[in-house]
Amino acid sequence: MLEVKRMITAKNIQKSYGDLQVLKGVDLNIGKGEIVSIVGASGAGKTTLLHILGTLDQIDKTASTTLQINEESIADLNDNELALFRNKHIGFIFQFHQLLPEFTAIENVCIPAFIAGKSKDEAETRAKSLLDFLGLSQRYNHKPNELSGGEQQRVAVARALVNNPDLIFADEPSGNLDSESAENLHNLFFKLRDEFGQTFVIVTHNEELANMADRKLTIVDGKIV
Repeated sequence: MLEVKRMITAKNIQKSYGDLQVLKGVDLNIGKGEIVSIVGASGAGKTTLLHILGTLDQIDKTASTTLQINEESIADLNDNELALFRNKHIGFIFQFHQLLPEFTAIENVCIPAFIAGKSKDEAETRAKSLLDFLGLSQRYNHKPNELSGGEQQRVAVARALVNNPDLIFADEPSGNLDSESAENLHNLFFKLRDEFGQTFVIVTHNEELANMADRKLTIVDGKIV
């Protein structure tokens, strides 16, 4: 039997804010190309875990805590190295798509590529191919306020994919969408995984999306049960 390459290995992940301990020793392994959903009640620690796995927040370091992403030890990276690692290996999709209102769809998609040092031609070529793939070939030059909610979220997906990251983190990605747009987005994640081989970690309250995943993890009171 072939061994699945691990994309994330996390052991004893803890996080406190002052006296409030949000994560109380999370262990998880996620394989390359896996789609994993994380569910749980509000306040259980889902988003905190996602932000730590996505290197947006720091873990509380203990002797037994480890976090490896794509076989790289995250705890050993300084802030600049973390920013470079994030830009190269990780894409983010948020509930509030965080598109910049003054920029067009294609300009929004290109931003991570420019940060990575790609040329304008290279970035725009990649952005156009993604927007075409996502059914937005007629929307290159539309600003966010000229797009529907579903279209804005697909632009955000293209932005997350523009640097061809290994790993996509999605935080309530369909939370602001109507049911048809949400279903289309959910199906898109699986199409992307099959097309590009990305690993997805999705925090969601949407049971239908959670149940579509290869695995569903439930977090209760700061621990995965």
